Amino acid sequence: LEVTEDYWDGRIAVNLKHQFFAAQAVLPDMMAKKKGAIVNLGSTSWIIGQGGMPAYTASKSAVIGLTRSLARDFGEHGVRVNAIAPGWIMTERQLALWVTPDSAREINERQCLKRSLVPDDIARVVVFMASDDAGAITNQHYVVDGGWT
Repeated sequence: LEVTEDYWDGRIAVNLKHQFFAAQAVLPDMMAKKKGAIVNLGSTSWIIGQGGMPAYTASKSAVIGLTRSLARDFGEHGVRVNAIAPGWIMTERQLALWVTPDSAREINERQCLKRSLVPDDIARVVVFMASDDAGAITNQHYVVDGGWT
């Protein structure tokens, strides 16, 4: 395991820490209104047992624990807390740094939906989860990966 403490702390900061402190910042107003929705972002990396990225995978799986804890603690105040676990979304960064013809072909073979997933696919789920249409949904994590996992 070639992970330094600084690298580990960085992954926690980038993938988990801000979600906790954002919730901490908005929860007082949501509790006062007896209504609110928090949607955290995780990853499918821990579901598929992604190798070679222990700090990333640990930080993203922790998002699910955070989500469930917050949902339990603040549900009685009318606040819903859920998480989305995206699969491989074709962001500009993904395309520039990691997507190769071979990796794209592998994902396409493993996904039930035979198309690339794009940021709008995640945005639509976030909008739904934050809406009143999802008013009875809390303490859940939704996998949005085209059926990859």
